[in-house]
Amino acid sequence: MRDLILFPRKTRFWWRPSMTTSFLNGERAVVVFFICRILYSLTFSLLSHGLALSLLALASFSLDISFDSSNSPSLFRTRPGASSGILLGAVTLPSLLLSKLVQLSREFSLAQLHLEEIQYLTLQYWATSASACSVVLFLAFARRRRAPSSPSHWGVRFSLCSIFFQALVSVAALATTSQIGLHPALKLMWALCHGLASVKLIQHFLRTFPSCASIGETFLVTSGIVLYFGDMLLLTIKKLHGLLMSSELVTAEYEISRSEISIIIQGLVLGLLLYPIALKYILQIWEWFISTASAEARRYCEIGRSLMFVASLGIVLILIVPSWMQFVHEFRMHPFFWVLSFVFSEPSKRLTLCIYWVCIICVSVLRFYNISKNSKIERILLRKYYHLMAVSMFLPALIFQPKFLDLAFGAALAIFLTLEIIRVWRIWPLGHPINQFMNAFTDHRDSDLLIVSHFSLLLGCALPIWMSTGYNDRPLAPFAGILSLGIGDTMASMVGHKYGVLRWSKTGSTAAGITSVLAACSLLLPLLASTGYILTQHWFSLLLAVTVSGLLEAYTTQLDNAFIPLFFYSLLCL
Repeated sequence: MRDLILFPRKTRFWWRPSMTTSFLNGERAVVVFFICRILYSLTFSLLSHGLALSLLALASFSLDISFDSSNSPSLFRTRPGASSGILLGAVTLPSLLLSKLVQLSREFSLAQLHLEEIQYLTLQYWATSASACSVVLFLAFARRRRAPSSPSHWGVRFSLCSIFFQALVSVAALATTSQIGLHPALKLMWALCHGLASVKLIQHFLRTFPSCASIGETFLVTSGIVLYFGDMLLLTIKKLHGLLMSSELVTAEYEISRSEISIIIQGLVLGLLLYPIALKYILQIWEWFISTASAEARRYCEIGRSLMFVASLGIVLILIVPSWMQFVHEFRMHPFFWVLSFVFSEPSKRLTLCIYWVCIICVSVLRFYNISKNSKIERILLRKYYHLMAVSMFLPALIFQPKFLDLAFGAALAIFLTLEIIRVWRIWPLGHPINQFMNAFTDHRDSDLLIVSHFSLLLGCALPIWMSTGYNDRPLAPFAGILSLGIGDTMASMVGHKYGVLRWSKTGSTAAGITSVLAACSLLLPLLASTGYILTQHWFSLLLAVTVSGLLEAYTTQLDNAFIPLFFYSLLCL
């Protein structure tokens, strides 16, 4: 919380945080150890990648301190009660991709992987690093312009120097290595486009959704969306190259295989993320039309607005997005019918799983909603019941039907996005009831403008599973989100709430979370072995991964559902 402190300086009011920020607090210490663990695991061929990550960490570390220790007015309206989170937001995705490169290097040495897949992931790593560096550079210049005489200005200067050297390393690496047949100039342009897109997007998010997220949380979302969209864009360019045969952007070396499920999820999610841009103009045109209509026609404004929403959303999901999917991938039928064919290919298992999910959701949601309205149970404990519900839903499916679970996660994310669009735009007749229902489960990290908790829980469980598609020599890696959020975070919160009056509550809750995850792993590993998995996870590395993730949950003020699964997954890949 921040206290308002008044200073008579040119009749302006200035505020500063009520608490000073230490140089190495708990969150920064955990992130530094996390980065050191990744750097320790690097092979010789990945040293340049590690050097770039180190320089990025130094730049974001100094800028993080500068933001949190500043006595000047805030640059952005961020979520109250949270630190800037710049260090955590900047290094999470590059560290994740570097951990995946370490894992793929092991697979390549065992002849389990084609070189093109490593090359493509390397290109993604440098693109994500460019995104992170560009955003750090933007924040540093914004900080310097807002408070040029601040005592913490040294952090901005050090950050700029680190970014300069990181850019040199990145340019040298992109210019001297061969990745999926791209010309060095095109590789640099591709990374630069990611950086510019990230800067524009984070500016848009911070301006459009004030007080909804910290800088670090916005940082993570921005980098993830740009990387996800860039991946689909590159697939589209590859397809255009195959049709036109005139572009030198991508050569025949780029033949990364993609499953139908991944293309469907990617097209659906990106289509729904881009849809509000079109919806804004559609509704503006409709409101202009209504304003010029007769008084009798204005009575049906809400109904017409809803019909416009349904019609435009149907065009996007039935015509435009499936056409995009079919363009980038050879579907033998409409993607919607492909999904139906996939579900009914094993009806006894998949339909039974769907019925099981529907029953759990209906019973749990109605029960918890009634409790939230009529009970004095604290909302944080009520939300943890949903974490346990996620374990009961996703764990059996991940063991016995992992491909179907991939598709189910994509469908659930699409439904969440659609409901959030309806809630934000107040589309009649569901907008107001959905808003009332969602507000029954919000906490201090949500706002009426944007509710993100359910997204973070779903993506926290889904991302480790999606990223483990294909050959995976770490059988616990896909379970990173379910274990860390469904079991570890839940147990830590319950113990912390029960013994919150004691001075050792944080230590006790962290120990409870770590112990519960280790116990779940000890039960899960024999079960995975019985289903045919080859166990290669060492207990020491597992203990280290669980401990670091548990400490991050204890010390971070960021949205833990978003960061903890990615940290845990990255460490499990090493």
